[in-house]
Order: sequence, then structure tokens, then C-alpha cells
Amino acid sequence: MVLGKMLDKVKQPKAEDAEEFVELDEKALNEDNRIGVRIETLRDFIDTDRIQQMVREGSVIFLRIKDLRNKDVTELKRSVEKLKKTCVAMNGDIAGIDEDFLVLTPKFARVYRGQGI
Repeated sequence: MVLGKMLDKVKQPKAEDAEEFVELDEKALNEDNRIGVRIETLRDFIDTDRIQQMVREGSVIFLRIKDLRNKDVTELKRSVEKLKKTCVAMNGDIAGIDEDFLVLTPKFARVYRGQGI
């Protein structure tokens, strides 16, 4: 009798193990749910705050850094460090592309670097 009850418990799928499916309504997948990808230019350290805000709002940013790199490398390092701290704090990602661009992403996106993410 006890063995039969134990077998019944083992055979019955748990609610936790059951797969859940969510049906998406086409109306819900409209243009408002798109991810913003922006191309911005970092000209001064002051631009860092504006770019941080865009990443916090959920935009992926392709950031041109050539202007600031040619102008002042120290300011560029400060800006990149500040942006990096923001990305780390919000579980986002940041990566350099060539010498002239950075890519900044919010937490729902990662930069593919050629190996497992």
C-alpha cells in the first residue's frame, strides 16, 4: 500500500516540471516593442551622462570615440571607465570595436566575442 502511494507520487508530474507556453498576440508585437539601436559620438566627457541614460533606457549604443581620442586620451579613459561601471552595475555589456567604436548594451543583450557567452 505504501509502495503504491510512493509510485503514484513519482509517476505524477509536478507542477514545477511542467513546461509552460506563452502565446504572444501579434498586436503585442508592434513597433513599440522594438529595441533601439543608436549611433552616438563621444566628443567630451560631458556626453557620458547622456549616453549612460540611453543605455539605462534600454538602447544599444554604437559609440564613436575617435573625436575624443584625438582630442584628449585622458578624458576618453575617464569616459570609458564611467560607462563601463554603468554597464557592469546594470548587468549590461561593453566592448571595443576597432579603435574608433564602443558597443554598449543593456542587460538583455550581450556582445558576441567569438566564444561562449
